Amino acid sequence: MAESPPVPPASGTLPSDARPVVRHQRNNFRGLGKIIGFFALVAVIAFGLDAFFDAGLRRIKTSKYGSFNRVVNGQVNADIIINGSSRALVHYDPRVIQEATGRSAYNLGLNGGLIDLQVAVLKTYLRHNKKPALIIQNLEGFSFEVTGQEAIYDPAMFVPYLHEPELYRALTAVNPAVWKWRHIPLYGYAVEDMNFNWSRAAAAWVGIMPREDHFLGFNPRQLSWTEDFEAYRKNLKDAGVARRIDPAGVAAIEEVLRLCQEQGIRAILCYSPEYAESQALLKNRAEIFAKFRTLAARFGAEFWDYSESPLCQSTANFYNSQHLNAAGADQFSRAVAQRLKTELR
Repeated sequence: MAESPPVPPASGTLPSDARPVVRHQRNNFRGLGKIIGFFALVAVIAFGLDAFFDAGLRRIKTSKYGSFNRVVNGQVNADIIINGSSRALVHYDPRVIQEATGRSAYNLGLNGGLIDLQVAVLKTYLRHNKKPALIIQNLEGFSFEVTGQEAIYDPAMFVPYLHEPELYRALTAVNPAVWKWRHIPLYGYAVEDMNFNWSRAAAAWVGIMPREDHFLGFNPRQLSWTEDFEAYRKNLKDAGVARRIDPAGVAAIEEVLRLCQEQGIRAILCYSPEYAESQALLKNRAEIFAKFRTLAARFGAEFWDYSESPLCQSTANFYNSQHLNAAGADQFSRAVAQRLKTELR
């Protein structure tokens, strides 16, 4: 008797032995979807927290973040601007200058910032605020040195402001890895923020601000002289130290002076006081000062040298050989203010 031919499966059905394979494939797709969903959620949270911390730091109204927030928000618009590194930051009190001259003043001093980053800060200021009548560019023995590879001081200070083109350009020139701070969420806070500044951001969202220690950008230091200078001098064994004159550093100061010249801003290169006994330790001091004078003359700027100021003679005015304490800064600011008062008439 002939066997009946096999009956084909009904339309839309699969053989029973194929059904486990389909179910397995569907389970794989579900598992992959869950994995993708998990990482998408993590990415959303990371980007959200990064934006939360950036915005929180930009909300701060006091201390160093508050001072720079006023700059990028265009809230300064001062007649007199002081630019420079930590010596500018702690030496020039704009309140004293304002009182004497009747002109508004602001301090852009950048703690730990060399001339290349100082220029970036100044350009950022000018991008958001009206041009000043006068810029005082503070100088020091290392004014012709630029920031070394990966030697950015206090990198977390810059993380909330990486959308500022001049800052971002200058920072990436120093360390190309800075792109990670900007484009990888939380990288800047997880890797570079050693002082947990993100916690200040969180506090700012509920109205808790850092203690105010910056006054129109000025950061007075209520400190006294220590023995660090004696230890430093002893370690040098009377050999002294020579500071580099980097072409890039010369170009940066030229950029400041050219910018002032082109925009009709009066420019003063000012070497603020440093402790007298430390001045002899700079072996190429004459060469550096000759370069300062040459640049000032070339661009029609002024060069004010306070190396011979009576302030330089006493440790009572300093907390280390390069930085005036609050009392010394007050005296120096009054001297600058009186000179400006006479010349700005």
